[in-house]
Amino acid sequence: MNNISPGPRYAATLQLLRTADALWNASRIYFQTWDLSPSQFNILNLLRDTPEGITQVALSRELIMHRSNVTGLVDRLEKRGLLARRETPGDRRAYRVALTEAGRQLLAEILPGYYRGAEEVWGAISPAEATQVAAWLEQVSDHAQEVPEKLHP
Repeated sequence: MNNISPGPRYAATLQLLRTADALWNASRIYFQTWDLSPSQFNILNLLRDTPEGITQVALSRELIMHRSNVTGLVDRLEKRGLLARRETPGDRRAYRVALTEAGRQLLAEILPGYYRGAEEVWGAISPAEATQVAAWLEQVSDHAQEVPEKLHP
């Protein structure tokens, strides 16, 4: 049998996955107060700075999520009155998704604690160190997108 062993950065990859899972779980618990999932919050937060709205295709790209999943999330948020679909000028088949006033008010309630939590998870790690980690993670993310093609001929 082949002696297969992980490379020197395998432990860091596993820790990154554990960290992502822990952050997702913490955010899931935090958003329960407002009966939101992390994915629903992510949609609302993405729409916050785009009053004209975003197409569902663009949302799916931003969230790295299949369009059918985005449709379900948008449907539930629209039903709650937190966002609305608006026709795209020049294309009757396409819609832009935009926050409603209720969605803006909900985000105004959620974001202060969310931002505090985003700072607290770093503990004693300095802002400069966090900035460096973010730069490294961006590189890892970029490389991760290339890996499947490199591994399969």
